[in-house]
Amino acid sequence: MLKEFKEFAVKGNMLDMAIGIVIGGAFGTIIKSFVSDILMPVISSVFNIPDMRNLFVVLRPAVDGTRMFASLEDARKAGASVLAYGNFVNAFIAFLIIAVALFFIVKAVNHLKKEEEKVEEEKGPSEIDVLIEIRDRLMK
Repeated sequence: MLKEFKEFAVKGNMLDMAIGIVIGGAFGTIIKSFVSDILMPVISSVFNIPDMRNLFVVLRPAVDGTRMFASLEDARKAGASVLAYGNFVNAFIAFLIIAVALFFIVKAVNHLKKEEEKVEEEKGPSEIDVLIEIRDRLMK
């Protein structure tokens, strides 16, 4: 059983997948930072919204009855139930950026695979051509 696991673990696909997961996680972190720290502040300033992360609706007031809060963090500390749609907007934009980036990566890889297949097809005569040539030589 240990031998089977070792064979499974050292397969090229397993290592490729592990590397992809690690790079994907790092890429996700970079995109999240880009959206939260660069893109959304620009969008907030254009639309004159304070901070996208602080967009929320109080669903249930705090324990002391307070319904107005300066920030999402203050509302949560006070025990209010909030719908934090600003965080969702940030996460959704990050998802869209990652999805578009992955689309272009997959598109580029598929294009390279098609070029590889064309090169392999152009390498020489097909199997049928070789068999016909052998048949013709045997007939002579």
